[in-house]
Amino acid sequence: MKILKIQTLRGPNYWSIRRHKVVVMRLDLEELANSPSNQIAGFYEGLVNVLPSLVEHFCSPGCRGGFLSRVQEGTMMGHIIEHIALELQELAGMPVGFGRTRETSTPGTYQVVIEYQHEQAGRYAARAAVRICQGIVETGTYSTQELAQDLQDLQAFAADAALGPSTETLVKEAEARGIPWMELGTRAMIQLGFGVHQKRVQATLSDRTSILGVELACDKEGTKQILRSAGVPVPRGTVIDYLDELEEAIHDVGGYPLVIKPLNGNHGRGITIDINRWEEAEAAYDAAKEVSKSVIVERFYTGRDHRVLVVNGKVVAVAERIPAHVIGDGTSTLAELIESTNRDPRRGEGHDNVLTKIELDRTSWDLLDKKGYNLETVMPLGEICYLRATANLSTGGVAVDRTDAIHPENVWLAQRVVKIIGLDIAGIDIVTSDISKPLREMDGVIVEVNAAPGFRMHICPSEGIPRNVAEPVIEMLFPPGTPSRVPIVAITGTNGKTTTTRLIAHIFKQTQQIVGYTTTDGTYIGDYLVEPGDNTGPQSAQLILQDPTVEVAVLESARGGILRSGLAFTSCDVGVVLNVAADHLGLGDIDSIDQMARVKSVVAEAAMPNGYAVLNADDPLVSAMASQVSAQIAYFSMHPTNELIRSHTQRGGLAAVYENGYLSILKGDWTLRIEQAVNVPLTLGGRAPFMIANALAASLAAFAQGVRIEDIRAALVTFQASTKQTPGRMNLFNLGTFHALIDYAHNPHSYEALGGFVRNWTTGERIGVVGGPGDRRDEDFVTLGRLSAEIFDRIVIKEDDDTRGRDRGDAALRIHQGVEQTNSSAPCEVIHDETTAIQKALDSATPGSLVVILPESVNRAIALIEARNPIQVVASVADTSDRVRETTPVSVVETAIVSS
Repeated sequence: MKILKIQTLRGPNYWSIRRHKVVVMRLDLEELANSPSNQIAGFYEGLVNVLPSLVEHFCSPGCRGGFLSRVQEGTMMGHIIEHIALELQELAGMPVGFGRTRETSTPGTYQVVIEYQHEQAGRYAARAAVRICQGIVETGTYSTQELAQDLQDLQAFAADAALGPSTETLVKEAEARGIPWMELGTRAMIQLGFGVHQKRVQATLSDRTSILGVELACDKEGTKQILRSAGVPVPRGTVIDYLDELEEAIHDVGGYPLVIKPLNGNHGRGITIDINRWEEAEAAYDAAKEVSKSVIVERFYTGRDHRVLVVNGKVVAVAERIPAHVIGDGTSTLAELIESTNRDPRRGEGHDNVLTKIELDRTSWDLLDKKGYNLETVMPLGEICYLRATANLSTGGVAVDRTDAIHPENVWLAQRVVKIIGLDIAGIDIVTSDISKPLREMDGVIVEVNAAPGFRMHICPSEGIPRNVAEPVIEMLFPPGTPSRVPIVAITGTNGKTTTTRLIAHIFKQTQQIVGYTTTDGTYIGDYLVEPGDNTGPQSAQLILQDPTVEVAVLESARGGILRSGLAFTSCDVGVVLNVAADHLGLGDIDSIDQMARVKSVVAEAAMPNGYAVLNADDPLVSAMASQVSAQIAYFSMHPTNELIRSHTQRGGLAAVYENGYLSILKGDWTLRIEQAVNVPLTLGGRAPFMIANALAASLAAFAQGVRIEDIRAALVTFQASTKQTPGRMNLFNLGTFHALIDYAHNPHSYEALGGFVRNWTTGERIGVVGGPGDRRDEDFVTLGRLSAEIFDRIVIKEDDDTRGRDRGDAALRIHQGVEQTNSSAPCEVIHDETTAIQKALDSATPGSLVVILPESVNRAIALIEARNPIQVVASVADTSDRVRETTPVSVVETAIVSS
């Protein structure tokens, strides 16, 4: 078998809207293409021996053992690989359950789709599943060592990709509240929310956290000084930089017992407690110096170690922390007790589990030496042996919830301390023998105030009630009633996407909001171009959603991006589908127009239940998407008598129609007229039906999102089909004796729509400079030629600079074949170079003619026109009314939306 390609989809996609994180593997079964599993000797037995846990896969039979029964009866290898890839992730601690396997139009080649939790793990599992199947086919088995290595590798990928326990808690709480999030890819920062409403966190630091508060909390001695001056009980202590200062420091703090620790440290590193002799003090000083240049010498206070978590000025959790320890059973050695304790499934390496495995260090040996113990010591039943001086969970300690036990005065004191230091989220370390009594009565002290405190001990205590400490953090960042996301309007379709996207963005600009939008010619924020290029995929959409100035996101979502990566967002407020036509067929294993409709429907299905899917009622493939949509439906149509529109509005539904020359909104029995099409420059005086449909879709999307009719009207009358607002979309130039039109029509659907306008040019010749992208099907080029012969009086066939893998001249040859099939008398010339072809057409244009240029490079074509000093870019047909006769759109073909 041969893996041809592996893709990672991160958002709603062709395969799944809800379980959107999937790996898609294109797999050629090669010699196994015609060999179902029941025809491969020993395969079933080998598979069950290697992965007996597959018995838990129900598959289509819907019962335990269902999948294995399919293997026994005979199923194809792609299907088996799907289940193995899922099971490998399950065994590695990443439960997933969604998978699909479909044969492509290439016999023996399959698309195997598997869900994943972590990208690299999902991709690895897909490849490993192929290896396992190949091994069983060839040898009847797959070694235990190889399988163990696969699972170990998968666990390593999961560990590398996993969020820290505190971050993961915040993310899960955000998800539970419907707040979107994304990793920012630097400094472990997470963005919660979109656009102007976003907040950022880094572990438990938030973008509200004061840098002054963090700096002060990191300065342990400075913190004590501030708190001492405020009357807060803190340990007596001092800071030294050199060993010869140690003796005087011990005297200053009142002698032994002592704590010596680094000035700048965390997780208990370099700390030594309960020091009672000079030799111990020297060793402790050396240990602290390994962590920090300066060293704190403090009075040691006996008592229990507590962590008090304060969020947004309120105590939300209290935990007693107990250092790493073991309890004697009268028979086991210390080494055996440690090993037994570390077998607790809750313990892992570092922060990857609820608890951390116990590892011995210098302080561990010091503690054992004080008791006269070693690893071979057998302790009496019930005796406790502490193995760490500090109670940090990161060094093997455990936590006991004491939230309900803390005394109200201690609550007040903790909240006051955090205000003094100036932190929004803080962990206060308190030493006291009884947290249920005031510190002043128990000679308790506040040892430290920590910025970015860990949540692990509170969300998963070893004993007591788990506390949802993420809830108050998220409520602090997003108080009830506060939005976390900006409105997202997503647009897709075969043609018309860019024009509609730009028009929707222009409408929202009338509301005085900052609009971020992506198109085939660039990514924009407000009035400025951020990044040029064909930016209709998830990466460009993420740029908009990550920008903290954006108040509305309008995102063109093309076929390619949906197939390669899925959408950049899990849901949108309005999903617009303009049309579905035969373009890009044969690419990405999308071979039929019905499959293409499924791709486009992803945008509609991503619309939230309280949002809208805006669908073309004149396109049966689009209107049929309503049955798969969970959002409210709004239809647009060029025909007010459309039966779907009638029935929908009679039920109180929302729609937009072109009626009596007006663009109008229908809601139940109400008709809200926006503007006459003749006054909308984009429609070329109402003579470009495809542009009227664009305007209807845009107006309806904006209205569904709450934009006033007055703002929609203002946008429609000021939006022009110009090189500035819609480059390459029906840009009409007056060149004095003739006109030129630039449009990015590049498929049969858009050619037909454009023809509805061009055929009504009544003076001079209609000259077409035509071509198409090289990755289209042969029959598509023939169709372009046939349509060109029906539209134009004279044809110049050119080719794109980038032939997309097709031989130079082949595309032009097939377009020419299409022209010849019509027996048209129109002169037809082939000039491969686009610039030469355009210049030839312009140079030979007769008075009154219309030269229609359908370029690969819109910018180059515009530059060639502008070099001829056009009188103006025609924004309406006022100056061409004697050349263009008025037409009434009557068919689905004529109402197609030109340009993509």
